[in-house]
Amino acid sequence: MSASKVYFTNFRATFTENLLQKLARLVKKAGMLEQIDFKNQYTAIKIHFGEPGNLAYLRPNYSKVIVDLIKEQGGKVFLTDCNTLYVGGRKNALDHLDSAYTNGYNPFTTGCHLLIADGLKGTDDILVPIDGEYVKEAKIGRAIMDADIFISLSHFKGHESTGFGGALKNIGMGCGSRAGKLEMHNATSPFVLTDKCIGCGACKRNCAHDAISIAEKKASIAPDKCAGCGRCIGVCPVDAVANHCDESNDILNKKIAEYSLAVLKDRPHFHISLVVDVSTYCDCHAENDAAIIPNVGMFASFDPVALDMACADAVNRQPAIPGCILDEREHCHHDHFTDIHPETNWKVALEHAEKLGIGTMEYELIEI
Repeated sequence: MSASKVYFTNFRATFTENLLQKLARLVKKAGMLEQIDFKNQYTAIKIHFGEPGNLAYLRPNYSKVIVDLIKEQGGKVFLTDCNTLYVGGRKNALDHLDSAYTNGYNPFTTGCHLLIADGLKGTDDILVPIDGEYVKEAKIGRAIMDADIFISLSHFKGHESTGFGGALKNIGMGCGSRAGKLEMHNATSPFVLTDKCIGCGACKRNCAHDAISIAEKKASIAPDKCAGCGRCIGVCPVDAVANHCDESNDILNKKIAEYSLAVLKDRPHFHISLVVDVSTYCDCHAENDAAIIPNVGMFASFDPVALDMACADAVNRQPAIPGCILDEREHCHHDHFTDIHPETNWKVALEHAEKLGIGTMEYELIEI
């Protein structure tokens, strides 16, 4: 596979061109409007709306640029994300939308509607056959799979399990329903926190595999019967069903690549990543630590693998900001993300995605 083109522009603005205008010029130069026919096509823009308390998420102004460009081409566009596996501000569609509104995402600021792709409780998904090494049927949010065209708009940052979070993380993990996220994060079945369980039976009534029993007003899950659908997590009114998050980081990365394949195959797609406010951990945290490097710029490509590789290289060329966690760590891996999270290897995801035919790690960087 030949090198993929990755387009880049820095965060310098002028009196005649602001950053939003530069973003529009970037995606036009990269060919998004020329190579994708948006007219009358449902277009999903996958974005992270931000966990309440975390201020590192992308401002909604960036998404409006992409929305407006697609609408000008006659596209039917919406912003989307799936509910989280963990208990937080985005665990169901109502809380998720409240969090999005709090962070400035709404139809007035973005120019389009917001849809939570896997529904009210994270159980509205579609099984997508892919025959991967670890995943045979990916569980993807229904609204995402119903779209004709897929666009990812990602905040590039560090991640405690995958090394960094970029396009593939936004696509693979982000588009997985609650059951999909459970499959990616876990090697074992969920379990009940008995001190929180009220014995209401909601989990048992929603289990299609008879894996849940109620005894002495406490639920329990039989691992040998559990299919890992995650419905028990979604329907529990007191958040008493938890998961171990015990999958190895390398396998987690490979599962994310396989889920990305399920999302992207057989339809047009395009990807944008902003290397800005590069925080230490995932944007799913309810806080964000100080940025580890100076802001770099905006990247765009039809190849999410090349895009992630270009962003990672760009980050590693930057000096650590004094006083941040990267500045405090020993620099022994020649890689900023591994210096911060030495138990991770982000290249595993990219190498596996390349093996799956999603894209290539070889890229040509074109600065505009």
